[in-house]
Amino acid sequence: MRCGRAILGLAAMLMVGIPAARAQRVLTLEDALDIAQRNSPNIRRALYNLERSRYSLNAQMAALKSRFSFSITPIDYSKYRNFNTDFSAWFTTETKQAYGTFTISQPIPLTDGTISLVNRFSWRDAYSENPFTVARSRNYDDNLYVSFQQPIFTYNRTKLALRELELDLENAQLNYDIQKLALEKEVTQSFYNLYLQKMRVDIAKEELQNQEVSYAIIQNKVQAGLAAQEELYQAELNLSTSRSKVFNEQTTYENLLDNFKYLIGLPLEDSISVSADIAHRVVPVDLEMAVRHGLKYRMELRQRQIDIQTSLFDLIQVSAQNEFKGNITFSYGVIGTDERVRDIFEVPTKNQRVSLSLEIPLWDWGEKQSRIRASEAVVKARQLSLEEQQTNIVIGIRQAYRQLKNLEIQVEIAQQNVRNAQLTYDINLERYRNGDLTSMDLSLYQNQLSQAKLNLVKSLIDYKIALLDLKIQSLWDFEKGRSVLSVEGQ
Repeated sequence: MRCGRAILGLAAMLMVGIPAARAQRVLTLEDALDIAQRNSPNIRRALYNLERSRYSLNAQMAALKSRFSFSITPIDYSKYRNFNTDFSAWFTTETKQAYGTFTISQPIPLTDGTISLVNRFSWRDAYSENPFTVARSRNYDDNLYVSFQQPIFTYNRTKLALRELELDLENAQLNYDIQKLALEKEVTQSFYNLYLQKMRVDIAKEELQNQEVSYAIIQNKVQAGLAAQEELYQAELNLSTSRSKVFNEQTTYENLLDNFKYLIGLPLEDSISVSADIAHRVVPVDLEMAVRHGLKYRMELRQRQIDIQTSLFDLIQVSAQNEFKGNITFSYGVIGTDERVRDIFEVPTKNQRVSLSLEIPLWDWGEKQSRIRASEAVVKARQLSLEEQQTNIVIGIRQAYRQLKNLEIQVEIAQQNVRNAQLTYDINLERYRNGDLTSMDLSLYQNQLSQAKLNLVKSLIDYKIALLDLKIQSLWDFEKGRSVLSVEGQ
């Protein structure tokens, strides 16, 4: 039996001593959050989406600036023969030409129009043959003109597209901030769960030490003939149970440690431990201020507002289907033609063009009206979601506040229970030394003390998590007295 106890003791020391034998990195909650924000897949995806939205908006802004383009056709040759029915004869035509076009185009966001400056320069060598004549011409021509196009009786598509991209970027930024808060909550809960399990291991070790003390006491008494042999057997059973508990708690701690390293993005081979300050400090909380700040800055509310605005844009686009609309086109320029390049504009010709085109829908069998009704239903549904979100935010903040106040009381009760359990154990340990108490009875007081300590640690951790939950619900850090929203005031 003694040999078995020695083996168990050696195994326990080896198991508990393995982490200490390796160089460990002790992480605080702030360290873990910093590592997770760099490595989290959700954060990185949100960041990539934010970059996509930002570059899309940059591209749209660049598209509103002047565009310069040049196209060139260095050679264009054609030769064909066709029959002319008017003369009942065959006509042969051969053409060689080269041309290029230079264009400067400037969108006008205010009106959704476009103004362009175009210059088309070309050279042409044309030959034609028919039964009546043979003709050949070689010349250069240059066509320089300014054109303006303006849609009328319709919505401004350029401004709408730009506003959609601006809202998309804002929504991506909000989603990025939401992901950071969600990650903070997940990492914090996992961190404190790991810390709680670490405390379970420490308490189990402390309980094992107490059992070793009580075993030594009863062993001396049995050897001196002051206690029955069955008391020693019970003490050995209690000691084995405590050692087994250390093994179980240590195994659970190692498993949670692996899960935590995976969550924050650390290699599983890294040796780490956690350290937390869970000292109880009551943080004053203003419920009305929390509700007011949450309703003003909660990112989910702004996202619902963006959803409503987006659905209104969809309604505008749907309303433009089969719509009465028009387009004004104006162009003015000069064209010169001559066999020599330098004489092209000796006798230029003015080119002018003004046109007004209208598109008038007649009958669409109710398609447009049905689509409008469907889009209006979407707008109303999203407005209802906004109202529901506001109510849920208020409820969430009020519940988080009540939970925080309840935990303040629970922490005080748990602290008193630890003090009472410690005094009770110390008194009964002395009774055990004097032979007035059995080892089984002392084990009950030991379990009571261990449970009281665990309840205190759990209450302190629950208070920290409740405080974090209130911070996430209201977007106000009551510990630091400041907002946590990066886009506040924008």
